[in-house]
Amino acid sequence: MNDPMLFLPLIPLLPFLGFLLNGLLGSRLPKALVSAIALVFPLASFALVARAAWMVHAGLALPVVEHDAPAWIVSGAMHIGFGLALDQLTLVMLLVITGVGFLIHLYSVGYMEHETGYWRYFAYLNLFLFFMTTLVLAANFLLMFVGWEGVGLASYLLIGFYIDRKSAGDAGKKAFVVNRVGDFGFLIAIFLLLGNFGTLNFSEIAAHLAAPAGLSGGTITLICLCLLLGATGKSAQIPLYIWLPDAMEGPTPVSALIHAATMVTAGVYMIARAHALFDLSPTALMVVAVIGAATAFFAATVAMVQTDIKRVLAYSTISQLGYMFLACGVGAYSAAVFHLMTHAFFKALLFLAAGSVIHGLSGEQDMRRMGGLRKEMPVTFWTMTAAVLAISGFFPFAGFFSKDAILAAAFHQGAVGKALWTVGLITALMTSFYMFRLWYLTFMGKSRTESRHAHESPWIMLTPLMILAALSVSGGWVGMDRFGAFLAPVTGTPANAGDAHVELMLSVLAVLVAAAGWFVAHSIYGRSGSQSMTESLASPRRVLENKYWVDELYVACVVRPIEWIARYVLGWIGELVLVRGSAWLMAGIAGLCGEWLRRWQSGNLRSYAAWLAAAAAVLLIFVLAGTLLGVGGFAQTISWAVR
Repeated sequence: MNDPMLFLPLIPLLPFLGFLLNGLLGSRLPKALVSAIALVFPLASFALVARAAWMVHAGLALPVVEHDAPAWIVSGAMHIGFGLALDQLTLVMLLVITGVGFLIHLYSVGYMEHETGYWRYFAYLNLFLFFMTTLVLAANFLLMFVGWEGVGLASYLLIGFYIDRKSAGDAGKKAFVVNRVGDFGFLIAIFLLLGNFGTLNFSEIAAHLAAPAGLSGGTITLICLCLLLGATGKSAQIPLYIWLPDAMEGPTPVSALIHAATMVTAGVYMIARAHALFDLSPTALMVVAVIGAATAFFAATVAMVQTDIKRVLAYSTISQLGYMFLACGVGAYSAAVFHLMTHAFFKALLFLAAGSVIHGLSGEQDMRRMGGLRKEMPVTFWTMTAAVLAISGFFPFAGFFSKDAILAAAFHQGAVGKALWTVGLITALMTSFYMFRLWYLTFMGKSRTESRHAHESPWIMLTPLMILAALSVSGGWVGMDRFGAFLAPVTGTPANAGDAHVELMLSVLAVLVAAAGWFVAHSIYGRSGSQSMTESLASPRRVLENKYWVDELYVACVVRPIEWIARYVLGWIGELVLVRGSAWLMAGIAGLCGEWLRRWQSGNLRSYAAWLAAAAAVLLIFVLAGTLLGVGGFAQTISWAVR
């Protein structure tokens, strides 16, 4: 099959078939068959994506391929179909989603072996891949929104997988509700696009924008800000980031899938896909950049004091996504996607390695009760070390190349860009610090648990770690220049780099900042095995441990007022007006009717005879009138009498 369109629809449909088989039959199938179904279909999907990538690389397929599926919505000139599109950006996203996603599936076979609901877990995992591949393959905003909502549904099911834990159910509901706020903005943007362009197809909208007579800047900015609201929900940016730390209540492989390869990258992908709109609104781009920089800095500060190993990585994800938004905001879309790709490698590795630690310690997640695991879990230690070096930005690991590209792009954007670069550089310092803090507390020093039997994970879990470690080391060697040139037909030509000496100085400075972060972490946690910062930082630490009280602020300003309105205002209206009011009304009507009928039931025979005679007289009059006037005349008489 040399035509990629012959197998393009199979990429999302294969995981969906796995979902159907395990979802409908999994409870009656042996565990080995459930595992086989869960692995074979995502692997087949990845094989199709790899074949498409090879065909594009070999020049056997067009760089951009669109698939016109049967019509979905047709109304006048509007025509929306189930169209799929394959281009360079889609190809990169599919390789990350299906490749890293399959490794997480493989790891899950070992991690979830003794969990109840094994078949249900893999059914949800396959469903997640189906919706995520649909999202990135969509050729129009409406089909993208279907995948967007489907990913939200699958994440709700996976985060709340442990149905016997209230905290897991609450975390799933929180993720679902917060994302609905962002999705409202996405829906408004879709309505605005449809109203102003008459289409939702990406290619047709781009063609309209290229026309000389375009929309006003205010309309474009409004559309972009609505899209940004949707992106902040999915990609956990200020102010809708609050759901992601709580998503740690799900199984650890779910955290790896959501944080590294799929859901949280959807917002970055959507902005890169809609860059033709954002490029026409400097205001919207500035908002994207500021939100990204603020989120990166904010989340990094909180990560520095977390004690749960998964929550450190959760806030790290929020921070790294901030870098990607910062890149989009300065127009460096290819750098954002480059960091998205390398981040998928080392963040998936970090979560899976953390899962290996948790598995080896029988569920322990508090780093204060770890330590000394370097010798007991050597494979986990060395693979996680590669991920820590990569995310910290050390040369020649993958994170160095992509993070350096983002910081360099910001530096060349004038005074505002240099301010954003400064925030990004300080964030890089904090990133290195909190990652090496995690590394020291988990693997170095002596064990801080009196009785434990730590053990290395099985090979079915270690194999994905080793593959991801290799990608975390070498994933950035493709280079920003070649990667940007590959994405140029979709995201536009990257801005020319500055002076070579300036670029070299920026790179050296970034590495020195990473080294400074390691040095601070080593000074505090590496020598004496201290588990806390110095007492002089007690007050700032308290602020960070409470995460700036943002959750409490949301509860006070949003949750409590809504609960008050629901309980007292709507409750009062519903109970007093609708329930009690309707009861009082019906009782009053019944009472009046009873009072009226009671007067008839007087018990007086003369009264009964009088009423009977009156009714007979009225009936006789009607009969005589109908006979004398005829039907037509009688009807006119009645009509006149009524008037």
